[in-house]
This record gives sequence, C-alpha cells and structure tokens, in this order.
Amino acid sequence: MTIAPAKLSDPVVGAFVTAVNAHDKEAFLAVLTADATMSDDGSDRDLGPWIDKEIFGSGGHMNVQSESDGGRALVVDYRNDTWGEMRTAWRFTIAPGGGKISRFETGQA
Repeated sequence: MTIAPAKLSDPVVGAFVTAVNAHDKEAFLAVLTADATMSDDGSDRDLGPWIDKEIFGSGGHMNVQSESDGGRALVVDYRNDTWGEMRTAWRFTIAPGGGKISRFETGQA
C-alpha cells in the first residue's frame, strides 16, 4: 500500500513527490532553495543535470512505501525509463523556516 503525497507528514516533502510524479519541473524547483544540494548513493551530484537525467528526462515516478522522521525520510519504489523500478531511500533537509528543501539524499534502500 503506497502513501499518497498529500498524506505525507511533511507538506514540503509531499510537494516534492507531487512535482516528481506530475513531471512538473517548475513546481519541483519551487520547493528547493536556490542553493539546494543532493547526493545519489552517497556521492554528491550536480543537481541540474541529475534531475534532468534521473527524473524529468526519464519519466521518474515515486511510489512512497513508508515514511519516518516526521515525513523527512521515505522509502520509495522509484521508477524511470532508464533504470526501471527499484526500492530507494530518500532523506530531506528542510531549510530554516520550513518552506523549502535545502538538500535531499537518495540511494538504493
């Protein structure tokens, strides 16, 4: 049973998942700080090229299986046209003030 983005405990993380699943790059970027960073499997990546390749250029989609840490840590069945589907872990850091994501980390779960 998956968790709908609107039911996630942290609304900013919910907006992130909603944007990914809607393939809405503008909405996705709107939930990130201007200097947001990310890592994939423990290695920091350049955010722009990574999201173009792994999310928006390849039909990325997140099916959230569970959440913890107040909704800031997710286990997700993630799929895209490049890699197929895999179980992944996502962790989010919310900027002070709570309105935007300043960092996200993902990797195989």
